[in-house]
Amino acid sequence: MASVSYQIANLLEKMTSNDKDFRFMATNDLMTELQKDSIKLDDDSERKVVKMLLRLLEDKNGEVQNLAVKCLGPLVNKVKEYQVEGIVETLCANMLSDTEQLRDISSIGLKTVISELPLGSNTLAANVCKKITGRLSSAIEKQEDVSVQLEALDILADLLSRFGGLLISFHPMLLNSLLPQLASPRQAVRKRTIVALSHLVMSCNSTLYNKLIDHLLEGLSTSTSASVSRTHIQCIASICRQAGHRFGEQLWRVAPQVLEHSTDVDEELREHCLQALEAIVLKCPKEVQPHIPTIIDLCLKMITYDPNYNYEDEEEGGGGEDEEMEEESFEPDAEAESDSEEYSDDDDMSWKVRRAAAKCLESVISTRHELLAEMYQTVSPALIARFKEREENVKCDILSAYTALLRATRPPPALQIPIAPTDNSPQALLIQRVPSIVRASLRVIRGRSVRARGAALALLRELLVAAPGCLTDQTSRVPHVTLIRALTPPLMDKGTASSMKIETLVFVWWLSRGPGAEGVRTHLPALLPAVLACVPDPFYKVTAEALRVLQALVKIMRPLDNIENIDGSVEVESAPEEFQPFIPAMYECTLVRLRATDMDQEVKERAIATCGQLICHFGDYLQNELPVCLPIFLERLRNEITRLTTVKALTKIASSPLRIDLRPILSDAVPILGSFLRKNQRALKLSTLVLLDTLVQNYSNHISIELLSKVLTEVPALVCEADLHCAQTALSLVSNVCRRCPAALSHEALTPNILTLANSPLLQGGALKAMVGVLSALVEADVPGCSRRELLSLLVAPVHRPTEHNATAHHIKQSYHSLAKCVAAVVVGGGSEAIQTTRAFLRDAADPPADTVHMFALLAIAEIGRHLDLSSIPNLKEVLLNSFTPSSEEVKSAASYALGSVAVGNLPEFLPFILGEIEAQPKRQYLLLHSLREIIACESTTPEGIEALRPFIPEIWVQLSKHCQCAEEGSRNVVAECLGKLCLLEPQDLLPHLKEFLKSPEPLTRTTAVTAVKFTISDQPQPIDGLLRACMAELLVPLRDPELGVRRVALVAFNSAAHNKPSLVRDLLPQVLPTIYSETKVKKELIREVEMGPFKHSVDDGLDLRKAAFECMYTLLGTCLDRLDVFEFLRHVEDGLRDHYDIKMLTYLMCARLATLCPAVVLQRLESLVEPLRATCTMKVKANSVKQEYEKQDELKRSALRAAAALLQIPEAEKNPHLMDFVTQIKSFPELQPIFESILKDSSGAGLDSNLMDQS
Repeated sequence: MASVSYQIANLLEKMTSNDKDFRFMATNDLMTELQKDSIKLDDDSERKVVKMLLRLLEDKNGEVQNLAVKCLGPLVNKVKEYQVEGIVETLCANMLSDTEQLRDISSIGLKTVISELPLGSNTLAANVCKKITGRLSSAIEKQEDVSVQLEALDILADLLSRFGGLLISFHPMLLNSLLPQLASPRQAVRKRTIVALSHLVMSCNSTLYNKLIDHLLEGLSTSTSASVSRTHIQCIASICRQAGHRFGEQLWRVAPQVLEHSTDVDEELREHCLQALEAIVLKCPKEVQPHIPTIIDLCLKMITYDPNYNYEDEEEGGGGEDEEMEEESFEPDAEAESDSEEYSDDDDMSWKVRRAAAKCLESVISTRHELLAEMYQTVSPALIARFKEREENVKCDILSAYTALLRATRPPPALQIPIAPTDNSPQALLIQRVPSIVRASLRVIRGRSVRARGAALALLRELLVAAPGCLTDQTSRVPHVTLIRALTPPLMDKGTASSMKIETLVFVWWLSRGPGAEGVRTHLPALLPAVLACVPDPFYKVTAEALRVLQALVKIMRPLDNIENIDGSVEVESAPEEFQPFIPAMYECTLVRLRATDMDQEVKERAIATCGQLICHFGDYLQNELPVCLPIFLERLRNEITRLTTVKALTKIASSPLRIDLRPILSDAVPILGSFLRKNQRALKLSTLVLLDTLVQNYSNHISIELLSKVLTEVPALVCEADLHCAQTALSLVSNVCRRCPAALSHEALTPNILTLANSPLLQGGALKAMVGVLSALVEADVPGCSRRELLSLLVAPVHRPTEHNATAHHIKQSYHSLAKCVAAVVVGGGSEAIQTTRAFLRDAADPPADTVHMFALLAIAEIGRHLDLSSIPNLKEVLLNSFTPSSEEVKSAASYALGSVAVGNLPEFLPFILGEIEAQPKRQYLLLHSLREIIACESTTPEGIEALRPFIPEIWVQLSKHCQCAEEGSRNVVAECLGKLCLLEPQDLLPHLKEFLKSPEPLTRTTAVTAVKFTISDQPQPIDGLLRACMAELLVPLRDPELGVRRVALVAFNSAAHNKPSLVRDLLPQVLPTIYSETKVKKELIREVEMGPFKHSVDDGLDLRKAAFECMYTLLGTCLDRLDVFEFLRHVEDGLRDHYDIKMLTYLMCARLATLCPAVVLQRLESLVEPLRATCTMKVKANSVKQEYEKQDELKRSALRAAAALLQIPEAEKNPHLMDFVTQIKSFPELQPIFESILKDSSGAGLDSNLMDQS
């Protein structure tokens, strides 16, 4: 402390020096010291530093003054409260000084102090604010000195924006000071008053809010001066922008006034009215609904308001016929709009009206998705007609508005199945407009304005996303040659701005990778020279984009997808003659970039990728160049920065059907690739494995066995459960080595890792498939030490070993399932030996030493039985049926799985037997139904299986229909799954039967039928989809069923449809949503009291139903957001926030997602969302509660905090006093504060995904 005091005293002494440089350096050093967190000042040092800095504010040297002001910021948090109040007092007094320089520097000082005051409910901020506020309001009222007034308004705006909530007692006084300033003759005063008022309304009470609105509306209605009207309208717009969530309730009286003034003769007033309407549309989407048609009409009228310019000549001259378009010259001199762009009139303000109208239209387009179809009829043609706008700013806003319209028309990503758009859908209406959009955009692209050309290209790019394939010659009716001719001049012209070149190249890239690529192919000779001209561009971003386009064009020039195999050899069509002259030029300009080492990283990577693509597609034309460029690839492979890109490029080359000669580099490249398998970089390991796999498949004859065996020593370490994707790729490589060059394998190194992974409970999916493939390949390749018998004994050994103590029953079951598949892979190809092995497993099942051995034997028989007909084994059925009786549930489940799987090997033998047993054995019905489900599930996956099962479908259906009314829910669910899966196989015949079941008088039958409907809806396209779409309304009738159980499963089925195939339910939402919303209400008639000894316990029978309804709402948020009325939706979410634990958890997730998807709407309802969250976070658990209750409550609080953090991410949410008060409250709880801080930290980096629920 003493050393700090001494250092500070030393600096203060220098600050009194006559030399301005000494004073400057000392002040600078003081600022450095004050910025250190560790500095602590004693009382005396504090007093001296404050006094000296305030003195330096009056220094003669401007630079010293500026530094002194900067020091005030860090000083505020280092000194005691009374010192800060002293600083503020002095600064306020200086603001009224006669010296202009001192006034300016003091106002900057006050702003600095306000910005550095700590947020939160501490007394320092409150006292300082109160001290400043009185002074400011008196400074504002004094109109003698305008500069003082302006500074005071500025500071007040800052103060209100940060600490509005602390000044509630001053609000009436401030409003009385500010309102008269709206009538000030000085425009700057009026503008700053508006800013201050807009910050005031964020935190003032409703009485003052209404008083302000009354004042503004009264002023508007009685005003005779355009200037006053302009000020009042600007103030309304500003209030709406800042506090839109409060503005909605006033809109009924504000909107008519604004609309009335919007047709005034004063152009500036019109502009302000349109800006106010834009703010209203964005901030009050619900309340503005009745006014939307009027606003659209007004904007369409104002967007054409250009009284000083005549467009008629242009319209007569360029009627836009297709033929004229084709013949038009593309020289800059012949531009259709050159005259208009040269027109200028400095006094013409009409462009501001047009720009405001375009922006207002954009706000309507982006918020009213339900009016899209209507807007394509009215707004779309009007906007396209205005692409000829002469003013650059306005033209860009018009193009931006149309781009917003296209963005709103994008097909939702959740629609898995491409559906032909209906006649009046936005997509269909857009496709009709494509020709006029393209023609109008091309006129802009041929214009002179760089910004407008960029905006037009962005529009066309959005058009490709909204309607893929719409730029084909047939749809756009604008030939590709016209398009290409418009795009090439800016690329060829050296004077074109880099931003324009980049925009053009990005558009060409989009054009060349979609369905319209075939049209681009025809005109490549015209396009390629322009793209090649951009590759040597001095700006690296242009080069990178040009190389990316080149890579895409190479794929179009000579597609390698449709190659023919003739007698086992690959026949590739030669490149078309018109493209052949370009191949050397493309190669040369890419090679220059590939060779250069002093290039930007992005260019290096693009050059490597492009060169790889070129050799992959045109290697036969570049034979002589390979000795030059392949060694460069080898160099890039050795470079840490470029190695990953090079591995990917070499994979392309190695997989080319042209069989490029890679011998010159193989001997050097393979050991390098082996070393990559030891690196930590996961992407590099995966790409290297894929490259090695490709090399083994296509170049195994050119890689020596020694070289390959060295590389393969690195592979076993990758075969582990820690990274299953990596393990899968490594196993795929081993399989191919087995087939191509088994001599390179060493079983001692490989087998232990393979066996360990085979025993892992995590092995599943693609990795399991690869494991099965590698075991079959090892057996077939006769790899030493991997014979059938040896592998089988190694695989089975762990089953007979005592299980580990920490292995759970679930883990054992999971690992045995995958182990049984591995055993089957080894056994199946063994002929008579396979049957002997199966008999051995059957003996284990008949007389098991332990349940685990019994279970594994059954699973092994099941997997073998899927591939072989085991009906020749005499006692098979008896042993399997006897296995249904043990007490172990795992064994019973394995037995039912085994019976179903064995039946797949011989359906005519086993299926009738299973159906008979279901009839004869009611006690074993559940397990036998599982066997039947296994048969249906397994046979449905292949066309051969479906054909084998088809003759038995009627018999199975009849048997299942007898069990629709099982009392046991588990059996009913299995029956429903079987019925649903059979419906997928024979939709025409069986769906009508399923609909009959829905009309059954028996509730259990209806429940089964609804659950079966759920199983007919999968996330993949199916033949049944068309039939389901036709009768979906009929299938959803059970949502209104009188029985509670039926309604619950109907909601689950609806949820499945909304999640997997939203296209089935989107159009039914207007009818279905009210039903779903009604199920979210707590119904008192469903709550009953149960006596448990001396206690009474409430049971809510409607809880599961409500939970299912909220789950449907959550799903619709992700798949059908554009069809929801978010205000109505949010009302029900608010009810859920006060419901049961499970429902609260769901609605917190919904709050977080809504905050990301519809921030404007959530901002308006923030108050009603915050209160339930506050109740959860402040809730106390009863003292005598059990541990689970504490855990439950903690999880609930954590979820509520996540929702609060998501609400805090909404733009402008920090201005909401309720939310900020809640956040302050959270931070005051020591147990919540660290959790909230960590959530905020995570949410800033995680984005939307952190608020997604796992719906798998």
